[in-house]
Order: sequence, then structure tokens, then C-alpha cells
Amino acid sequence: MKKTLFAAALVASVALGALAPASAAPVAYKIDPAHLSVAFIVNHIGFSNLIGRFNTAAGEVTFDKDAVEKSTVNVSIDTASVDTNHAKRDEHLRSPDFFNAKEFPKLTFKSTKIEKTGAKTGKLYGDLTMLGVTKPVVLDVTFNNEGVSPASKLETVGFSARGTVKRTDFGMKYGAPAIGDEIQLLIEAEAVKA
Repeated sequence: MKKTLFAAALVASVALGALAPASAAPVAYKIDPAHLSVAFIVNHIGFSNLIGRFNTAAGEVTFDKDAVEKSTVNVSIDTASVDTNHAKRDEHLRSPDFFNAKEFPKLTFKSTKIEKTGAKTGKLYGDLTMLGVTKPVVLDVTFNNEGVSPASKLETVGFSARGTVKRTDFGMKYGAPAIGDEIQLLIEAEAVKA
């Protein structure tokens, strides 16, 4: 009788466990450099909005789809990879007037908090370090997709992020305010399961 009750309790607990929502552990991903775009838009003395990008970046994402607030993001960008499709301007952007790429070769972002705002949207809070100065920034993030990519055949997640930073907050004052102080950020990223 005791064995029968124990067996029934064991079966019930297994069945209930199967019916209860399982909380998936966070999954580690590496950002795929072939599917990463880090772009920026800056106003040029009121006549146009210049679009530039960084060609070299790397990072990791720990993603928990069941509890996005437990997810994390770390990104490192090579400042010397700045590219505005104009060699002379890019050389100037690498100089001490702007990114000072020789002294500060990396621009980094480390998340501090993620807040879910919708079914596929959220706010990504983090610390951006540029020119040796660290300031908090907030990015609006959209979760695009997850699953096995038909292109790479690898487990992949995809995100879009948008935000604005003031470059003078980081000590990049050259040309301001004629050359815009508020920089729009546009980030598109795919990350592959590590």
C-alpha cells in the first residue's frame, strides 16, 4: 500500500511538473560580426544628417526569453573602424578631436538593467564608455526573432536597438553645436548560441 501511494505521488509530481511552466535558464550567445550593424546619425551644420558606422565590433548576449530582465549585453567597438564613406573625414574622426582612436581604441557598452515594455520590446539600460568617460544610456530594444537560422543553420537571436547620446557628455566637444551634439544610434544584431 505504501509503495502504491509513493508511486502515485511520484507520478502526480512528475505530471504536475510537466504541466507547470518551466523557467528556462539564460542562454549565452556571441554576437555574429557578419550580422551586426552599429550606425550613427549626426547633424552637419543644419544642412544634412550624416550617417556613419563602425565596421568592427564584438560582444556577448545572455538571453532569457522567459525572464528578459535577467538578460545581459556586453559590446566592444573598435573606434578606428569608424566609416563615413569619406577617407579624409574618417581620419579626422579617429583623431583626438573626436574618437581619439590611438589613445582610446575601444568604445564599450555593458548592460545594467533590462525592462520589458511589450511582448517584443524593452528598454536596455547600460554604461557606455567612450574617451575614458562612462555615462549611463538607455536604448529602446525590439526582439526580432529566435530559432535556427535558415542561412547559418545555427541557433540565433536577433535584436534591433535605437537610442540617442550627447557626445559632449563624453568630452567630444569639437565642432559642437554646429556639428550635432545629439547622436542617434541604430543597432541591428544577430547573436549565435555559444
